[in-house]
Amino acid sequence: MWSKDKIIDRNKVAPLLEQWRTEGRPVVFTNGCFDLLHLGHVDYLEKARHLGGALVVGLNTDASVSCLKPGRPLQDEMSRARILASLLFVDAVVLFDEPTPLALIELIKPDILVKGDDYAISGIVGHEFVLNSGGQVLTVPLVAGYSTTRIVERIRQLPS
Repeated sequence: MWSKDKIIDRNKVAPLLEQWRTEGRPVVFTNGCFDLLHLGHVDYLEKARHLGGALVVGLNTDASVSCLKPGRPLQDEMSRARILASLLFVDAVVLFDEPTPLALIELIKPDILVKGDDYAISGIVGHEFVLNSGGQVLTVPLVAGYSTTRIVERIRQLPS
């Protein structure tokens, strides 16, 4: 499968979810901007995937990122999507334009919703929906010292 084939339109994701569930593969969902993919992201996504049978990553569109983080994204949404989709442990990437992934979570109905351990369960968007639907909401440990913001700051401090 080509990585670009793992970028799924939200209106076409339902049959894929049904197939995975029929195969007994619990669906894990996480989301983010993933502006500059780094070790922290890779470790986090790999841990998330191992919690279930298929990993769906909700990816903020460029418009959504720019509302959340002024001056960003650094890479356009299709570049970010292709990079994420190229990871073996990412099964699907679905873009969302809203400020939060709640509508996408309600559409996907993940068996497991996951974020990094820098979030409290109660602060994870969609936690109530997933718990009320019989799913799990989990956090995974993050690799200390890695963040896109930190990388951008280090680049800006380099002599020109």
